[in-house]
Amino acid sequence: MESSSDAEAQVSSAMRPSEGLDESVHAESAEAFKPRHLPRGLVILLATLLALAAFTALFMRMRTRTHGSSAVQPVLGAAATAHTVRLMGMTAAVAARSIMAPLIAGQQVGTLTITKLVPSGTRVKQGDLLVEFDRQAQLRDFVDKQAQSDDLNQQVIEAQAKEDAARAKDDTELKQAEDSRAKARLEMEKVELLSRIDAEKAQEDLDEAQATLVQLKETYDLKRKAAQASIRILEIQRDRTRETMQHAQANSALMEIHAPIDGIVVYNTIWKQGNMGEVQEGDQVRPGVPFMQVVDPAIMEVNVPVNQEDLLGLKIGEKALVQLDAYTGLVFPGKLESIDPMGMPGDFSPKLRHFSATFSISGHDSRLMPDLSAAVDVDPGGATGTGSGSK
Repeated sequence: MESSSDAEAQVSSAMRPSEGLDESVHAESAEAFKPRHLPRGLVILLATLLALAAFTALFMRMRTRTHGSSAVQPVLGAAATAHTVRLMGMTAAVAARSIMAPLIAGQQVGTLTITKLVPSGTRVKQGDLLVEFDRQAQLRDFVDKQAQSDDLNQQVIEAQAKEDAARAKDDTELKQAEDSRAKARLEMEKVELLSRIDAEKAQEDLDEAQATLVQLKETYDLKRKAAQASIRILEIQRDRTRETMQHAQANSALMEIHAPIDGIVVYNTIWKQGNMGEVQEGDQVRPGVPFMQVVDPAIMEVNVPVNQEDLLGLKIGEKALVQLDAYTGLVFPGKLESIDPMGMPGDFSPKLRHFSATFSISGHDSRLMPDLSAAVDVDPGGATGTGSGSK
């Protein structure tokens, strides 16, 4: 029994150091996992970043819900693929006529004043009045030139009458000279019966009649040429004045411009009175400046520049989607109609070129107007969905 007790005491004494070791290990582990205090600035920064991330996630979720019901989302989702090419361009009307300030014939006119103007966006028919300019200067010039033309025409008539009277007088004198010469010749036939003095006198009379007739014939032609030249000068002045009068009358008619086709009136932005803007009544426009268009919105197209890298994947007749930047959700189906074969050098390198391409637009909408920026999505070799533009 004593031996067993001694053995138990030895075992217990041997186990005590290990128990002390375990207690020290546990103390060190507890010290290692004891929470430490972070710097206050770092805590604030982490809280701010977490709040910003939560706000961004909430904003993106609300935006997705807002645009989920729009017409563009399913269209672009069905059409946009990894190979979709997006091109940016401007809309244009296939049927459009530019309206310019009239060029005044025969006058040096600086500007023309607009007295009547159709508002932009007005739908007009062919022949409707679009714009009217001040025509007082043309009417005044027409009246002045008409009076000058009448005066010169009267001078031509008077000069022609004087020439007729002078010709009749010269014809009479020429006839009298011929008669005098004939009479002198008759006297010379009986010279054998006359005395020597009378014969010499008769010869002198014949020579004088002959010289007078020759002189009258020579001056007769010169008088006719001089008279015709004077009359022709008056006629040229009269005709020139008459042409100026007709120009003034035609210019007066040009002061009214009528619609060449059926369509919608669109104003152009021009340089006027020191700044850029659209015309209005009372403005002055220089002749030859295109300040207005009449466009047919039923047939529209988009002109886009295409770089040489994207050009390789495009084919004539390829389908596309046309979306207007100004109206989100308004999408039209389109088709590639033509590509300009002559490329233009790029802005940064002459080796890089871009080409002009034209896409037709199917359908129409009242908001579809020229000079609007548009995005054209093309899926080379893929199927393109249909748009939401009204037809």
